[in-house]
Amino acid sequence: MRAFITGDPYTANDAGRGWIQRGVWPCKWISCKEAHQPPFVTTYRRRFTMDKDATVRAHVSADERYELFLDGRRIGRGPERSDPANWRYETYDIPISRGDHVLVARVWSLGRKAPFAQMTVYPGFIFSTEGEYIEKLGTGVAEWEAKKLEGYEFVDPSPAWGSGWNLIVDGEKFPWGFERGEGEGWAKAKDEDPGANGFIRNEYPNLHLMKPAILPPMVDRDIFAGSVRFVSDKPGVLVDLEDNITSELDSWNLIRGKGTIDVGAGVTRRVIVDLEEYYCCYPEIVISGGKGASVAVNWAESLYKSREGYGVKENRNELDGKDFWAVGDVFKPDGGRNRTFGPFWWQAGRYVELVVQTAAEPLTIESFTLRETRYPLEMESSFQSSDRRLEEAAPIMLRALQMCSHETYMDCPYYEQLQYAGDTRLECLATYAISRDDRLARQALSIYDSSRHTSGVIESRYPCHVTQVIPAFALWWIGMVHDYALWRDDLHFTKGLMPGVRAVIDFYLSSANKDGLIEAPNGWNFVDWVPGWPWGMSIDADLGVSGVVNWQFVYALSLARKLEESIGRASIGGQWAETANELASRLHGKFWNEKRGLFADDLGHTSFSEHVQCLALLSGVLDDGELKKCRDRVVKGLLDDPNLHRTTISYSHYLFETYRLLGRIDKMIDRMDLWFSLEGLG
Repeated sequence: MRAFITGDPYTANDAGRGWIQRGVWPCKWISCKEAHQPPFVTTYRRRFTMDKDATVRAHVSADERYELFLDGRRIGRGPERSDPANWRYETYDIPISRGDHVLVARVWSLGRKAPFAQMTVYPGFIFSTEGEYIEKLGTGVAEWEAKKLEGYEFVDPSPAWGSGWNLIVDGEKFPWGFERGEGEGWAKAKDEDPGANGFIRNEYPNLHLMKPAILPPMVDRDIFAGSVRFVSDKPGVLVDLEDNITSELDSWNLIRGKGTIDVGAGVTRRVIVDLEEYYCCYPEIVISGGKGASVAVNWAESLYKSREGYGVKENRNELDGKDFWAVGDVFKPDGGRNRTFGPFWWQAGRYVELVVQTAAEPLTIESFTLRETRYPLEMESSFQSSDRRLEEAAPIMLRALQMCSHETYMDCPYYEQLQYAGDTRLECLATYAISRDDRLARQALSIYDSSRHTSGVIESRYPCHVTQVIPAFALWWIGMVHDYALWRDDLHFTKGLMPGVRAVIDFYLSSANKDGLIEAPNGWNFVDWVPGWPWGMSIDADLGVSGVVNWQFVYALSLARKLEESIGRASIGGQWAETANELASRLHGKFWNEKRGLFADDLGHTSFSEHVQCLALLSGVLDDGELKKCRDRVVKGLLDDPNLHRTTISYSHYLFETYRLLGRIDKMIDRMDLWFSLEGLG
């Protein structure tokens, strides 16, 4: 039903129009008059009659997100995450039979309570059709109705953050049957701005610049996995296996698609399901009866031995004596039959907890379904190794990549759910190695480019309605452009990103001090979560002159040189090479420690790290010229000095790349104990 287009669907309409009218769609955004300040949930309907069977093409979007129903059946959801300058819409070819029908959309606009990654212009919905169906079905043309949906309360998602507030759904207030267009309170929708061709629209107010979705539909399938490991009649957080009602374990295996569960009046049941794998899912629970009850559906990656800081998990297979510290949603039945409850957005983790507390009326859980969602990324390549540890770790790594791949890449599916450039570079590289599908990577490259500030720097995580700049991540984005060019040989796409590459370089050059060294670019100068580095910043990275910051710039210049040469701009590449060599020479004068044979992290030579040595070696400036004499000593120090600040998980990529460069894969294997231990830790 989804169709994919690459250009604007109404370009032909622009023939003969003046420049100010070009790019105006025939259909408009609509909104709900009674919905004012977010957060709120609205619904829109269009009742209509078809005089023949037909396939209707519709371009659909919403602010912030929508679900689309035809005659009560969900046929789509979106829009694909992006930003106001690239507001995405999905195109559907909808087969509709002769007769009476109703189209319905549910739209939620959460404002400050939305996920950080969710951007907004103003709340609304658009269903823009083509040809003869514009007048029959198009929003702002046909008579669409709207109303605000009651029964939703939004609650803080702690211990998660940034992923959007969770739900409490009150079944007694909820307008059951809205997806079929039923119920009272419908009123004429309010017209807003016409849809706008985001490629060419000119002279416009604050509106959605619309562009077609570029990603395939996310995975959308039921999973029947795992087993019930704990059933108790006591609510709470702590799991004590002494409380486990083992006689009920099998009957609660609804997660495997088996049968129904009856829960009597005045009863509490706490059920923990181990999915035995990490999943991102939309949970859906169907309940009959149970007026006055509450049913919580909570998710956790692991149970916690301690909740100090970000929590101590230890072995993830273990339950006893640990806390189920989780995020989730609460559903309150109204006593009706076959009431379907679920959240707007998916949840993530290995463990699912159901907490059922009934009042004076019993309830029946008719079904409990988990629908997996993620980007449809699968391993097209193959991996074999004589080292059993690598073969055992590879599936875990693949699953981690899949769980962090959705409408954007994510640093983590459980917490922020944000596309950070430092993480995304590594996720893209892994994607290139296993799949020919590079659409998610192209999305990331382009949307970072769209986030650019006037200074030339890009945002560290994007799309995101909370602005954050990590200057180093702009350099990693240059690395992303380099990697794409290397793996995909797509000259046209690469050329389009090169002005942004040059802008990042100019941003860094504008931070040079009188000595020609880069001095703490404005922002959070995060490097790596090294113990002892405050907020992940190496010494002097925050306000002074840092060896790590400067050497990363040299490394990025070396990649930019290769990029320029690959697109036929060798003269600009030569400029970046000259800049890199000049800066490296200054760094040698200020940061080289002859006694230790290493580059220091700071001008006072009080700190030394693997990070600096790796960046210096990877940049290639030690391979010849005046700095060649340092190379062997840097290599020896990196390999043998036990007192260097060590790279942590994500930065280990650059350490491993350096080991590869040096032909020392044995050292890489020695540093992979963390990955090799994952299987045993659950």
